[in-house]
Amino acid sequence: MKAPITSASDFSVLVRAARKAQNLRQDDAAGASGVSESFMLKLESGDENLNWSHLFQVLQSLGIHLYADLPDAASNLVVAERERMRLRQARRETDSRD
Repeated sequence: MKAPITSASDFSVLVRAARKAQNLRQDDAAGASGVSESFMLKLESGDENLNWSHLFQVLQSLGIHLYADLPDAASNLVVAERERMRLRQARRETDSRD
């Protein structure tokens, strides 16, 4: 099913539905995702101030995959921006080791 995501509450609906479809309690889903029960509660309540890395941990754990429908003109730019991001991260890792 493709479901549009336009707000934090859209995420909460998707996460809750995926969790319930797998017959998981909130605390079990939180544990399986590596996040706190408090985070899971905030996520399913539509809290707009969430930790992005934790959000993606939960989405991955519940089998939710996100895709962006970008204009064709942006596709080449996405490839270039991803490469710039990869290079920045590599520089940060190198700098932190020194």
